[in-house]
Parts: sequence; C-alpha cells; structure tokens
Amino acid sequence: MIIHRTHKLVLLACIIGCLTLIAAAAIEGSWLPKVPEKDRSRSNPYENDSQATLVGKKLFQQHCASCHGPTAEGKGKRPNLHSETIRNAKPGELQWLLTNGNLAKGMPSWSRLPEQQRWQLVSYLKTLQ
Repeated sequence: MIIHRTHKLVLLACIIGCLTLIAAAAIEGSWLPKVPEKDRSRSNPYENDSQATLVGKKLFQQHCASCHGPTAEGKGKRPNLHSETIRNAKPGELQWLLTNGNLAKGMPSWSRLPEQQRWQLVSYLKTLQ
C-alpha cells in the first residue's frame, strides 16, 4: 500500500511538472499572435552580416543581459532566449517585440534604440542555439 501511494505521488508530480512546462511554453510565445502581418513578414537587412551580429551581442550585453542573463539563458522569471520560440520566430516578429515590448510579461519597449540597432539585436538573437 505504501508503494502504491508513492507511485501515485510520483505520477501526480510528473503530471503537474508537464502541465507547468506546457503553460510556460504557451505564455512564452503568447506575443506571437499579436504581431501584425506587415511586421511579421519583414526581413532583417543585416541577416548575413557578421559585424551586425557582433554589434548585436554588445547591445545585448548593454541592454538585455541584466534581465536575460549574460549568456541569454534566462534569469529568474525572465525567459531563456535560446528557446524554441525564439529560434522559430521570424526576424520581423523579434523586431516587433523589441520595438513594442510586452509589459504584461515585463518586457520593455526598446523603441528608443535606433531601428538599425534593433535589427542588430535580432541578428545576435538568431545566432543563439
């Protein structure tokens, strides 16, 4: 009977863990449907520019690392930017998020950065694996 109860507790813990991961994944990508099609379809003018990636990395360290960590692996409740959501996001979607933010999730708008710098940040983010 004790073994049976232990198995039930382990199963319950696994179910709760899975539901938590599913909910976190849904929340992480919850900004994607809000991106207007005209922004979603934009391409990064610096996509194949290695200098833009280096500048983007420096910009990340200056503006983003305090929340997302120095290696972009997340910090506290701030998301890991190596995630599948970020990897699969289109450049225009990331540019839109940087420009508009998501205050409900604690992501500020970076519209005060010039558009070129936001695209350079996108270039860097797309290198994260």
